[in-house]
Amino acid sequence: MRRLTFSLLAATLAGVTPALAHFQLAYTGQANLEAPARLPVKLIFWHPMENGHAMDIGQPEDVFYVFKGERHDLSESLTPITFTGAQNAAQAYEVTLPVKRNGDYILGVVPTPYYEGSEDIYIQQFTKSFLNKGGIPTGWNDPLGLPAEIVPLNKPTNVIAGSTFSGRVLSAGAPVAGAEIEIEYLAAEPDTQTNTVSAVAAGPMPGGAIVAIADENGVFTFGVPKAGHWGFAALGVGPDTEHEGKALSQDAVIWIKAYDLN
Repeated sequence: MRRLTFSLLAATLAGVTPALAHFQLAYTGQANLEAPARLPVKLIFWHPMENGHAMDIGQPEDVFYVFKGERHDLSESLTPITFTGAQNAAQAYEVTLPVKRNGDYILGVVPTPYYEGSEDIYIQQFTKSFLNKGGIPTGWNDPLGLPAEIVPLNKPTNVIAGSTFSGRVLSAGAPVAGAEIEIEYLAAEPDTQTNTVSAVAAGPMPGGAIVAIADENGVFTFGVPKAGHWGFAALGVGPDTEHEGKALSQDAVIWIKAYDLN
């Protein structure tokens, strides 16, 4: 709960309403493929639910994907890009994901810690997103061994809007009881061709951030009300709490894709 506490304190001192959450994206635009492809993955640090401010990020420490238990490095394809959101332009990155065989592709991102000046802390969000080819499940619920991560308990590439999604929060491989999870909807999807923001499909919720609390086994459940991309961030659950002499919030982020049932 550390990062939310810092956010509330900074907002109170500034006399403003707390902003919605920072979320690291690993965005492909697609979650299910039938044919082989080389997909661009956009690594953007943003306020997605409010279609808000985008933050400049440094080169990620690690970017990879896991397919059928094998880890594949993507860092050689890292390319800096400029992402232009509704409010500003910011430094972002792109990698290329080679999708060939049927099965689950789990993307993992270890970003460089980001300094949030308004809170005087660093934020590092270990981020996972998912893609499937051919409808064949091959390990979407396998942990990646990140310092902090959310392991999905529902298949994350085809959640039905109106159903629920559950995940288990892990820190150094162990469940985190009582973890605080912020939840956001990707209200305006990035255009992967132009690196700009597309049309807005939803607005921010009144009352601030949507929050869930994990149980004693680190498990949380959320009723998914709308089709699209949903992000879940377990705040401050990583093992490290300091970076360059300042507080560090190591968060676990996961992105899922929900569909309307036709």
